[in-house]
Amino acid sequence: MKFNEDSRVKIPSILHLVKLGYTYLSLKNNSWDTETNIFKDIFFDQLQKINKNLSQKETERLYNEISLSLENEDLGRAFYKKLVDQSGIKLIDFKNFDNNSFHVVTELPYEKDDDNFRPDIILLINGMPLIFIEVKKPNNRDGILAEHKRMQTRFRNKKFRKFINLTQLMVFSNNMEYNENDTQMLEGAFYSTTNYRKPIFNYFREEESFDLNTLLTPVSEETENFVLRDNNLISIKNSVEFTSNKKPTTPTNKISTSLFQKERLKFILQYAFAYVEEENGLQKHVMRYPQLFATKAIENKLENNVKKGIIWHTQGSGKTALTFFNVKHLTDYYQTKNVIPKFYFIVDRLDLLTQAAKEFSARGLIVHKVNSREEFTRDIKSTKVIHNSSGKAEITVVNIQKFKDDPDVIKNNDYNLGVQRIFFLDEVHRSYNPKGSFLANLELADKNSIKIGLTGTPLLGTEYNSKTLFGNYIHKYYYNLSIKDGYTLRLIREEIETNYKLTLQEALEKIKVLEGDADKKKVYAHHKFVEPMLHYIVQDMEQARISMGDNSIGGMVVCDSSEQAKMMQEIFDKKYAEHPKTHFQQAAEDRESYGKNHLKNSKVKTAKVILHDIGSKQDRKDWVVDYKAGNIDLLFVYNMLLTGFDAKRLKKLYIGRKIKSHNLLQTLTRVNRTYKDHKYGFVVDFADIQKEFDKTNQDYFNELQGELGDEMQHYSNLFKSAEEIQQEIEEIKDVLFRFDTVNREIFSQQISEINDRTEIRKIAKVLNNAKELYNLIRLSGNFELLEQLDFRKLSSLSRMTNDRLSLINTKIALETNLETNNILNTALEDVIFAFTKVKEEEMVLADELKDTLQKTREMLGGNFDAKDPKFISLKEELERLFKKKNLSEVSKEEMEANIKALNEIYDKAKKLERENQLLKAKYDYDEKYARIHKRLLEKNPLTENERKLFEALKGLKEDVDNEILQNSKVLENERYVEKMMMRLVINQFKNKQKINITATDVKRINNILVKEYINEYNGNVA
Repeated sequence: MKFNEDSRVKIPSILHLVKLGYTYLSLKNNSWDTETNIFKDIFFDQLQKINKNLSQKETERLYNEISLSLENEDLGRAFYKKLVDQSGIKLIDFKNFDNNSFHVVTELPYEKDDDNFRPDIILLINGMPLIFIEVKKPNNRDGILAEHKRMQTRFRNKKFRKFINLTQLMVFSNNMEYNENDTQMLEGAFYSTTNYRKPIFNYFREEESFDLNTLLTPVSEETENFVLRDNNLISIKNSVEFTSNKKPTTPTNKISTSLFQKERLKFILQYAFAYVEEENGLQKHVMRYPQLFATKAIENKLENNVKKGIIWHTQGSGKTALTFFNVKHLTDYYQTKNVIPKFYFIVDRLDLLTQAAKEFSARGLIVHKVNSREEFTRDIKSTKVIHNSSGKAEITVVNIQKFKDDPDVIKNNDYNLGVQRIFFLDEVHRSYNPKGSFLANLELADKNSIKIGLTGTPLLGTEYNSKTLFGNYIHKYYYNLSIKDGYTLRLIREEIETNYKLTLQEALEKIKVLEGDADKKKVYAHHKFVEPMLHYIVQDMEQARISMGDNSIGGMVVCDSSEQAKMMQEIFDKKYAEHPKTHFQQAAEDRESYGKNHLKNSKVKTAKVILHDIGSKQDRKDWVVDYKAGNIDLLFVYNMLLTGFDAKRLKKLYIGRKIKSHNLLQTLTRVNRTYKDHKYGFVVDFADIQKEFDKTNQDYFNELQGELGDEMQHYSNLFKSAEEIQQEIEEIKDVLFRFDTVNREIFSQQISEINDRTEIRKIAKVLNNAKELYNLIRLSGNFELLEQLDFRKLSSLSRMTNDRLSLINTKIALETNLETNNILNTALEDVIFAFTKVKEEEMVLADELKDTLQKTREMLGGNFDAKDPKFISLKEELERLFKKKNLSEVSKEEMEANIKALNEIYDKAKKLERENQLLKAKYDYDEKYARIHKRLLEKNPLTENERKLFEALKGLKEDVDNEILQNSKVLENERYVEKMMMRLVINQFKNKQKINITATDVKRINNILVKEYINEYNGNVA
């Protein structure tokens, strides 16, 4: 039985989608517009069904408008607006969702010119391919990581622009459960929306219970047979594996149930997408699953007449985005009740007001800021729900600090039953004083208002407990899950080195001698104290860039006082800031640093102090933007930017003062955002925060215990423990014990003798991990290990080992026929880019070589006939090309020659692929019969008329498939199969097609035919 991703995952998933209400559509008898992949007949019929009195001419005009809008460089924003618009001509009927059509197809070609890809499963809503699913078999070599790379390449290809703009949701699955220790998303089922650069993959953890007996409709025998026959997989019908893979509990089927059951899909299409104007351009976001379930939980509370509560979502989980999604959702929710909602977002600091307003504006909301009591009074008393004249969705952002000392209470006697005020209150773990004017104003202004509190940290039992004011929890999402889901990083707390502590102590003694009993704040701001502290920070930051292999990371220093922050900036400007150089100085420096660019670029050259009294408001805003863009290396702060500041590149946080309670965790989590491939955020502890953190952590545990009983470990892995770090260090030492890690040349010779992929992978794993452990060793206090392990050298050994692994992968792929549909492993592409010997101006050539190699690999990768002489010839050409020498050492001339040779192979492979696809299409895309057809033509052709051979084989296929469909277990008895097929061969060739074949010919045909079917049944490659 065929045992691959088609039989194990794709077909069972299609049948599960049929159970969810999708109709399977064969591509063989249907047509679609290849420019958009929209099935126009279905689309036109559905449009006229859900839009009464819509003429054919209007339908065609609308289609042309849609096709034109899909050409925009806007990630499909214009199309999405049409998709969800219910005021004009509707593309989807959201009011009566069952009124739409739902189809599932497989292997629909997405192609433009020479470029193409075929998603495994595509879901059509009213004929529009809005969703696709890519599946892999469990334990596939590269996991879901391969799909990350593949989708990046496709999304950057402007030829696929229309398809990308049309697609709303994607699922990628290798049908495995999530591995909680897998930080690379290799195993599991993930969902994403489109992106022109790098799509973000998300976990989905279902929080609701389904009655599958009600939700799923059994698939008829006739439908299942049709799907199997259409995909040429009737041999798997009665197998125990197929039965197992059809269960609704497989990972792929579970995520399909979660996302694509009709009620959930309706919600996602309407409310789960946001277009965001970010610093690096337009992005499209899809709701994270905690945001989805929090939104549904809010609706559930409102349905039960609960008007207040708290969303506890950990720092970094997107609470501003959650508010935005709820503005969309609750607007429609209340409009069905003939009520118009008016939205407010409440903050308690001016910088948070600015940050929130920016995020809402970036998502397309009109933002109205309230900065004074008078404005708030007018707004509360007004029955107008929006301030803008365009009619766009709006939110009012309010800074409560403006009302702190205001004793007046606003009383609104003009209450309008047609208006529902909804307040989202940020950071409700902080004390909202019930005796102050703001909450009284809020309550008396509108006693019918909805109040939703937002917090990222557990609530502490302060004088004014937040739950008393804002109600119980509506939804919770904890830090440990956000780490597992890849939204936040674990933190590494680094103690400063002992020798540095002594240096600081000496500085303090000198200051005491100079100034006597000076104020503590003044002492810590003294240049004699700040100078060595800053020296340590700059050195540590530069070393971190080298050890992490990333010069783009930034740092932030939380100073003891504003005076200390100013002194930091003053000393930095004198000692470290980069000053303009003359042309001759720059040229000399460039010559000196040639080949050492990584050291040069790791230098910390720029810094800014962010204080309320330094620079203008616009200056501070510009500095923050510059920092996020990577133009500033260090920020010196005191109170500003400790909450609400989100800069993904911030990976080193230097804590120079005590911070208490929830403020501590908020500060620490500035450094926990995901960025590139980093696994940790680092906190350098000058102020001995460990005791305060332990105390705060215990308070959090107490809160968690009150909520969760025995589930107290939700915050236990905020910091990685010294024991975990020590264990990783020991693993590195054990694995490398037999290797020479001092002499890189000998090490290279040693690993070059290893041909076992498992062994070399083990070495590569620990060496790659070693690149991240420099700071972890310092945390553990085992400073002697820094002398035993040369981390710079280990980084070099890591590159060499990865090259060796790539070469082994290449050899395996090229020298065996076991995986002919993946003849060039993706790792082969990456091996070319360790071009330490290639000059900068030749990097374009290296990229061209990579692109050429990739398209050649993909073109050959789709070949289904490993015994085709033409294919064998191309494979041998590749072997000759890549067995010459180590790919990472090719010269410019060799690269140019390789590109030329690859292009020749690509052209031949493209021609072969075109011929193969044409032949396969003749046999309803059954690869078996395309191979049989070719084998019977290669030697001693049975007939000069190829059409007659085709007609005989096509009839034979029909006869054999019918026999197997009646009893697929027949394939377990090979001798019986031989007799059965012998009879069918003679009947088709001799009796029906009148082809004059001998007994030898019959035996030859029969042998090839039986072998193909038995190989498919046993899961072997033909």
